[in-house]
Amino acid sequence: MPIQILMPALSPTMTEGNLVAWLKEEGDNVVAGEVLAEIETDKATMEVEAVDEGVLGKILVPSGTEGVSVNAPIAILLEEGEDVSSIKADIQSTVSTNPKSLQMPHEENESPVKEDVLITSDTSRNDKNGLNPKNFSTSLSTNRDNGRIKASPLARRMAKHAELDLAKIVGSGPNGRIIKADIDQLLSDGKPSGAVVSKPVLERPDTLSNVNYDAIPNNGMRKVIASRLSESKQTAPHFYMTVDCNIDALNLVRKELNEKVEGTKISVNDLIIRAAAIALKRVPEANASWTEDATLLYKSIDISVAVAIDGGLVTPIIKNAGAKGLQQISSEMKDLANRAREGKLLPEEYQGGTFSISNLGMYGVKEFSAVINPPQGAILAVGAGEERPIIKDGAVSAATLMTCTLSVDHRVVDGAVGARFLSVFKGLIEDPLTMLL
Repeated sequence: MPIQILMPALSPTMTEGNLVAWLKEEGDNVVAGEVLAEIETDKATMEVEAVDEGVLGKILVPSGTEGVSVNAPIAILLEEGEDVSSIKADIQSTVSTNPKSLQMPHEENESPVKEDVLITSDTSRNDKNGLNPKNFSTSLSTNRDNGRIKASPLARRMAKHAELDLAKIVGSGPNGRIIKADIDQLLSDGKPSGAVVSKPVLERPDTLSNVNYDAIPNNGMRKVIASRLSESKQTAPHFYMTVDCNIDALNLVRKELNEKVEGTKISVNDLIIRAAAIALKRVPEANASWTEDATLLYKSIDISVAVAIDGGLVTPIIKNAGAKGLQQISSEMKDLANRAREGKLLPEEYQGGTFSISNLGMYGVKEFSAVINPPQGAILAVGAGEERPIIKDGAVSAATLMTCTLSVDHRVVDGAVGARFLSVFKGLIEDPLTMLL
């Protein structure tokens, strides 16, 4: 009996993915555990393995297809002795219900028609505007269907912004549908004097024909980032606490370690992760998440570290960071960051985490506030070290200060808890030998 191979959900946030490449061809024998294809998720490119043996009878979604919905059929696996010709009806049914990614767009740069919009026009007005007659008409029969105007979503937005009455426009698209080109033509000829809009329209770049821009489609990662961080800012009551850490001693210790220990290249970020892990051990209330039923105090300190990659960012996790030494943290972080940029992280390497760190110091950013990574309760934003004047023992001197801002979910972490965490963290950064013990 034929078996449908479905687009897998490779992460909790995945709703669709890109089928990068098939590693098997139609007619190839397949055994359980064999890699069939590469799937690009919102976080990484992953291999999909076969769970049954058989013959790859039909590939329904070709290599390079984007936006394939989770659980959509992507191929059909045949048992021994079965033939593709015997399941043509099943294949046709599968293709007809396959995801949006398999449907060709009706019109370039325009969204498919979901529903035509009913527009009431003021036909009593006299339109003496010198418009091109091929685009503008007093007859409404060409683009009206039972009182509805046939127009693409983009054309409707452009017309609304330009105060054009769609009921008076003859569309050049399929079945008289009004498309972007029709609006562009009208705008180049002039605007109808009888146009009416009910309310002011905010300008958007995609509604203006004379604005130059590059439209970069949002990939899965970008959509997930937008969704999660919007949810975070809308649901988690953020508050912020900032400290300046003197990192002169830390820089000296780091330099000495890298000179004396062969093969060791400790970064400032490694020391920050180590200090944060120790601070969370000493202030466990900061290592927590909010749920409606209970506050979750995590027993393990799993620190998510933001890594910039092409198209967005990913947060690989240093698992059980509180039990790891500086050298182990450094080694793991380098490996995770490299594989994150290659899109080779496993789901368990970026899913979860109890606390986050975002360090933009290498970009020269002095200070910033980060958005909490849900469902975590806090994130530490780290700026660049900067030489600034300080007063010590009544005298002015120079010191290298690093500004760190803790963003906190006030539902789970109170101000006093956040202050204690920052106090411990600052003490470790300014006396780095204590975190080597």
